[in-house]
Amino acid sequence: MEEQYLSGGMTMNTLYMKQKVFSLRGRFTIKDADENDRYFVEGSFMKLPKSFTISDKEGHEITTITKKTFSFLPKFYVDVEGQETVTISKEFTLFKPRYTIDAAGIDVQGNWWDMDFQVMQNGQVIGSVQKKWLSWGDSYEIQVMDETMEHMLISIVVAIDCAKSDQAAGASAAT
Repeated sequence: MEEQYLSGGMTMNTLYMKQKVFSLRGRFTIKDADENDRYFVEGSFMKLPKSFTISDKEGHEITTITKKTFSFLPKFYVDVEGQETVTISKEFTLFKPRYTIDAAGIDVQGNWWDMDFQVMQNGQVIGSVQKKWLSWGDSYEIQVMDETMEHMLISIVVAIDCAKSDQAAGASAAT
């Protein structure tokens, strides 16, 4: 696995998430820099509420992402390691879709709708995400600056991608 050392002895890991375009169940993996499977993401199929789970390579569930059912505006709840830590909510707007992320001490800065952002905790960068263009399906590079926050970072990326997919599905159903 590719590890880089930062000042203060901290290591930085690079992870890659590539979502399969035609996966009905929303099943895909998150790999390390050596292309080894690190996490498995699986969506519910034909089930309400719509949810995704993220498991580590040993099969231990680390995150559940659940879309609130019967809500006027979409809302997603993210439970990391059994605790609700992040809520992503769509705001009412007339033009460009807008979401807010609510998490204790976590701030997402940059263009998170285009998947190019940094994740901060209490003013410190703990990771960054960049969408990889010209690839089949959605592919993201996740830089983890604080390995203790790795589960939180991948959860945020999957949750935002889920919110974006939900928005795209809603837009195509309306046409």
